[in-house]
Amino acid sequence: MPSEITVKVCGLTREQDVDQAIELKADLFGFILYAPSPRGQSLQRAVELAQRVPQGRRVAVDVSPTPERLFEYKAAGFDFFQIHTEAEVSEAQLREWAAVVGSSQLWLSPRLKPEQPLPERFLSYADTILLDTYSSQQVGGTGRTGDWASFAALSRAHSEKQWILAGGLNSENILAALEATGASHLDVNSGVESAPGVKDHRKLEELFRVLRSGGAEL
Repeated sequence: MPSEITVKVCGLTREQDVDQAIELKADLFGFILYAPSPRGQSLQRAVELAQRVPQGRRVAVDVSPTPERLFEYKAAGFDFFQIHTEAEVSEAQLREWAAVVGSSQLWLSPRLKPEQPLPERFLSYADTILLDTYSSQQVGGTGRTGDWASFAALSRAHSEKQWILAGGLNSENILAALEATGASHLDVNSGVESAPGVKDHRKLEELFRVLRSGGAEL
C-alpha cells in the first residue's frame, strides 16, 4: 500500500459535511454540478459550499459540460475540473476542455464498460484520470466497486499520469482496494453516505481511521 494517500470527498451538499471533511483533513472536496445527479446542485450553491474550503482544493464535477459552462466554473473559483464523459467523446471536445482549464487542472473520467480499453486520446489532454465503476443507468455514485485489476494495469503502464480510484469505497474495502490497485489517490462518495448527498459522519470518520491505522500517511 502506498505510504502517502490523498483523499477527495465528493458529492458534498451540506455545510456540516464539508466542515467534517475539513476536520478529518481530506485533501480535496468535490461539488457536483450535473443537475440529473441526486447530488447535483446549482453553481451558486456549490460556490457557497466551496468557499468553506481552502483555495487549491475545490473540485467542480460535471458530465460533458460545454466549454462555456466549464469557463463559468473556472471563473467561480474552482481549482480542478472533473469531467465524466463517454469513452467515444471526440478528440476535438477533449481539446476544447483542456484549452479552457489546462491539462494540469483537467480530470477526465471516461465511462468505460468492463474490459473496454482506455482510448489513448484521453491521456493527451489531461494529467489526471479518474476511473469510476461503470453502470448503464448512472454516470457515477453507484456504490459498487470497479475493476481494480484494470486500474492497477493502467496506472502502471502510464505512471506519468495521476490516477484516481473511485467506486464504492468505504472503510470495509479501502485497504483491500489499495492493496489490489496500488492507488495513491482516492475518491470517496456513496460509500460514506446515509443517503445520496448526505454524508454519514460515522462512516467518514471510520474510513479515515482505517486508512491511518493501515499505515497510510494522509
